[in-house]
Amino acid sequence: MPILNRIAEFHAEMTEWRRDLHAHPELGFEEHRTSDFVAAKLRDFGIEVHQGLAGTGVIGVLKSGGSGPAIGLRADMDALPIQEKGDHPHRSQNAGKMHACGHDGHTTMLLGAAKYLAETRNFDGTVHFIFQPAEEGLGGGEKMVQEGMFEQFDCKTVWGMHNWPGLPVGEFAVAPGPMMAARDNFEITIQGRGAHAAMPHQGVDPVVVGAQIVLALQTITSRNLDPQEALVVSVTQFHAGDAFNVIPDSIVLRGTCRVFNPKIQETLEDRIRQIADGVCAAFGASATLNYMKGYPATVNDASQAEVAAKVAERVAGQGRVDRNPKPAMGAEDFSYMLNERPGAYIWAGNGDTAGVHHPEYDFNDELLTHGASYWATLVETQLSK
Repeated sequence: MPILNRIAEFHAEMTEWRRDLHAHPELGFEEHRTSDFVAAKLRDFGIEVHQGLAGTGVIGVLKSGGSGPAIGLRADMDALPIQEKGDHPHRSQNAGKMHACGHDGHTTMLLGAAKYLAETRNFDGTVHFIFQPAEEGLGGGEKMVQEGMFEQFDCKTVWGMHNWPGLPVGEFAVAPGPMMAARDNFEITIQGRGAHAAMPHQGVDPVVVGAQIVLALQTITSRNLDPQEALVVSVTQFHAGDAFNVIPDSIVLRGTCRVFNPKIQETLEDRIRQIADGVCAAFGASATLNYMKGYPATVNDASQAEVAAKVAERVAGQGRVDRNPKPAMGAEDFSYMLNERPGAYIWAGNGDTAGVHHPEYDFNDELLTHGASYWATLVETQLSK
């Protein structure tokens, strides 16, 4: 079964929705226009609408038949604090904000599936269309779970999808186990003793100490970890000093850790603290660590990953679904939903486009019918009459 004919018929309409959303991006927990846009479309389709979960979240409820279970389909809605560089007519109208990760497309694909399913109702059960705010680092998925989403809208399974630049349009990728990494952040404040740059012996140089810590942190992956495991420890910020001729009193390092194995994740705070304290002790400085736990790893249930792969093959055709993609070290807060209900997270090809989080990225509108057909076929497969 390729792209559903009825969904193909309103591809131009979906493209208009997507480009409207792209032109009006909103950051996490600020998606008021987007939320109202989604709610209005769902009501037009004849779908029951609930707004306000996690502030700007929207849940659409569609029932057909009466004896089947309920499942949840999730799309994220928020944009990123990036100034868009593209020159297309639908470029962002909000300075410093853009849909650089394709959440405008994710929202549109789920709306397209909702429109189709509301028209056809070729299923027996309940579909919860979950439009989630604040995926980009603010944990909107966690907030929805904390506010009782699954108590109010119980789901037997829950499903997610993300566009994937570099994967051809019309192809999908899904695997059992980890798809996306856990993400923690850290901040290390190193206290030394300031001095004139011409007389370093009179102080304790935190810049030198910080440089040693940056290098030493790389040994967590190279010397403390089983080589068959995956871990990234990256220092991404080094804030030090204000003048050419002054050794500062203190500096700040910031960075992130990405890992799939939760047992390894639990060791990272102590290991970073040991390294920072040990290096500082050797130089006569001191360190304060602020370790911030972030999203858990996004891990697919094995049986549901197989379901997702089979559904994707029905839409894309044999040989167009990668069942063994390499997990990505990026993070995704759909993980909080998968920790509550079994399900699967799948990647859908966005073609040869700029990468996500790039100022020239744009969601590929050719993907809209493929993604919406995947969602609709998933519902009709899982809630078959």
